[in-house]
Amino acid sequence: MLYVFNVVLPVFALILIGYVCGRTGKLGESASVELNRFVVWLALPAQLFNFAATSGWQTLWQPGFIAAFFFSCFIVFVVVLAISYLKSKDLAAASFNGLSASYSNTGYMGIPLCALALGQEGMAPAIISTFIVFVMFALVTVLIEIDILSHKKPHEIVLSVFKSLCANPLLVAPVAGLAWASSGQTLYEPIAQVIAFLAAAATPCALVSIGLFLLQKSKASASQTWGISIAKLIFQPLIAWLIAGPILNLPTLWLNAIVILSALPTGTGPFMLAQYYKADGSVISRVVLITTIGSLLTLSLFLWWNARV
Repeated sequence: MLYVFNVVLPVFALILIGYVCGRTGKLGESASVELNRFVVWLALPAQLFNFAATSGWQTLWQPGFIAAFFFSCFIVFVVVLAISYLKSKDLAAASFNGLSASYSNTGYMGIPLCALALGQEGMAPAIISTFIVFVMFALVTVLIEIDILSHKKPHEIVLSVFKSLCANPLLVAPVAGLAWASSGQTLYEPIAQVIAFLAAAATPCALVSIGLFLLQKSKASASQTWGISIAKLIFQPLIAWLIAGPILNLPTLWLNAIVILSALPTGTGPFMLAQYYKADGSVISRVVLITTIGSLLTLSLFLWWNARV
């Protein structure tokens, strides 16, 4: 439990720092907005590019794991989206809820946890899962664009969605990173250092921004945020285990990895996407907070159980 606590604590601490700085007036009302702009347009794209550019295609091609993790995300996403849409009739808001319930914090928490729990071999599934959550990110972007452009003709919607995807830095960056990795070229060192500096700022700035956002009045109901959090921390890992174990019979290492990665708390990606579209992020910010705290218990229980088996 100690090493789970050691990984979760910085996430919670940075959110708390943002909240305290906002509450005491050390950061003004506009801080959250400006911090989000920095993350969305500079820091997070740099992090996504850096991550993709340093990962080879050979590492990523694990069909069984890819299928199991993707469908565990997709099933939870569709169920939460459908329930949310039936209640609100708002496709964009329902899409954000679905993404919040299926978007694991694989980059910041998944990689160190898998390395600690499974050794160096655990790095591969953590890296693969990070790219899969990018796919979910792209899917939600398409749905949001369709909702925004619903009044247009079909061919206009397709063209507008394509343009929006090409202009979204959170989607362009990992694609550019993979393209660069495929070229086999090495980045000019000063440019690589600039990208690394920006990338290092993405996670702390995003988490501090969430803390600031928690000060704002929330439109989210407790039942909604807790429902999404339970789907993320309990149902997604159960579905992942069912697909990876009884159905696909993956090796033990990959089975353990997929449960750990599916049981991770919600990452900051959905919140950043909501800020990009100037949507209400109150539900997402609270889901990030609840799942981050809750994962301390759920991940510890799984790792304890796994150590005894």
